[in-house]
Amino acid sequence: MTEHVYLEGDEVVRRAVEALVRDLGPVEAMRFLSLRRARAFNSVTHHRQWQDSLDKDRFLEEVFRANEESASDQA
Repeated sequence: MTEHVYLEGDEVVRRAVEALVRDLGPVEAMRFLSLRRARAFNSVTHHRQWQDSLDKDRFLEEVFRANEESASDQA
């Protein structure tokens, strides 16, 4: 069995970026690296849309009902 040595974080990032650029090319590598940020922005947008459509009173009733049921199940 061979010994596995973990690389330092900076080295992992450097090698990963080199592999992306080598296999995808610089444009597609940058596009891939920016996907995470785009997805995070979309999740924030989605959450804000959900909040805008939320019936606050109904939501709180459901949360407190679930909390009461959970407490009675544990008793």
